[in-house]
Amino acid sequence: MSERPAERHYTVTEITELIKVTLEDGFPWITIQGEISNFRPSASGHWYFSLKDMNAVLSVVMFSRKTELVRFLPEDGMLVTATGSISVYARRGNYQLICESLSRTGQGDILAMLEKRKRALAAQGLFDASRKRPLPMLPSRIAVVTSPTGAAIRDILRVLRRRNAGMDVVIIPTPVQGEGADQKIARAIEVAGTWKLGEVIIVGRGGGSLEDLLPFSSEAVVRAVAACPVPVISAVGHETDVTLSDLAADVRAPTPSAAAEMVSASSTELLGHVAGLASALQGALQGRLERVRLLLGQFAPETLQRNVRLLLQPAIQRVDDAREEMMLGFQEKLADVRHRSELASREVESCSPLAVLDRGYAVVTHAATRKVILSPRGIKTGDGLDIRLARGGLSATVEETHADEKL
Repeated sequence: MSERPAERHYTVTEITELIKVTLEDGFPWITIQGEISNFRPSASGHWYFSLKDMNAVLSVVMFSRKTELVRFLPEDGMLVTATGSISVYARRGNYQLICESLSRTGQGDILAMLEKRKRALAAQGLFDASRKRPLPMLPSRIAVVTSPTGAAIRDILRVLRRRNAGMDVVIIPTPVQGEGADQKIARAIEVAGTWKLGEVIIVGRGGGSLEDLLPFSSEAVVRAVAACPVPVISAVGHETDVTLSDLAADVRAPTPSAAAEMVSASSTELLGHVAGLASALQGALQGRLERVRLLLGQFAPETLQRNVRLLLQPAIQRVDDAREEMMLGFQEKLADVRHRSELASREVESCSPLAVLDRGYAVVTHAATRKVILSPRGIKTGDGLDIRLARGGLSATVEETHADEKL
C-alpha cells in the first residue's frame, strides 16, 4: 500500500488570507438582491445587517459615507438590491458584502443607468472643478428655472423677502417631472443663459422620489447646465438628493432655500462684512505702524550707542586681553633675562683674576717689560717689580732670586 504524499500544513491566518484573496479578487463588484434582516445602525453612522433568501444569509456592512446617500431607512423584511464587493473579515473568519449602494428592488436598474451616464459625462470633462465659476456677490437680478406652482419657488421667494435682498426675480416656468420634462428644463436653461435673464440662474425643485428627480440627471439638462454662459446653482430636492446636474453646476445648494441664501445678502450681513473688513484693515495698518515704530526705534541715539557698544565691546575686550597677555609675557621674559644675566655675571666674576686677589694672592709684573712674572728665571738682582694687590699695589727691587722649588 503506497504512502500518502506529505501535505502542507497551513496556519489559520494563512488559509484565511488565501480565502480572502480568492473571494475579493473573484467578486470585486457584485449586485445582490435579498431581504434585510437584523438591521443594526451604529452610533458612528455605519449600518450592519444581513441579506437573506429562503436558503442562505449574507452579512453586510455599509459605512457612513455611503449610508448618507441612501434615500430611505432600511427595515427588516424590506426587499433591496445591494451593490458592492465581497470581503473577508479575518478576525471572525466570515465573509461579508461591503455595500456601496442600496436601493429598493426595482431601483437598481435606474441607479446603474445613472452611474453609467455619470462616468460617460465625467469622461467628457463636464464635471471638472476647473470649469466652476464664482457666483456674483450682490446680483441685482436672478433667474429661476422651476415649476411656477412648486414648493421650490415659494421657498426661494420667502427667503428673499426675509433677507430684504431687493433684487429682481425672473421665473422661467417649466415642468420638473414627468415625460419630456428634461427637454423643457434644458430649453429653459438655454433661454435664461442666452438672454441673460439673470446674473445667476437657480435650477431646482423640491424633494421627491428617485424617479421624480430623473429629469435633472438627464444628459440634455447636464449639457445645458455645463454650456450655460451664466453661473448656475443646482438646487434639486433635499440635502441627501444628488443629481447629475448638481455635478455640472457651478455651485450645488442642498435645498432651494439654501440657493436663495447664497445669492442674497441681508443688510445685517453686509454691515457685518464691512465692519469685519474695516477691523481687518485697521489691524493691518496698526501692525504696519508698529513694525515701522520698532524699525525707527533701532535708530534712536541711545539705541545706536548701545548697538555700537555691543559691537565694539568684544573687540575692546580682546585688545585688553592681548595687552595684558603681552605685558605678562614681557615681564616673564625680562625676569628670565635678568636671571640669566646674574648667572653669567657670577660665572664671569668667578673666573676673574681679580677675584683671586681677594683671596690674598698678588700679580707681579717686571717694571721695565710689564710682563707678568711667573718664575725667577731671567730676573736679575736690582730689577724693579710692580706688585698688584687686591686693593692697591707696591713697587719693589729684586735683591735675591731663588731657584724653582716647591713650597
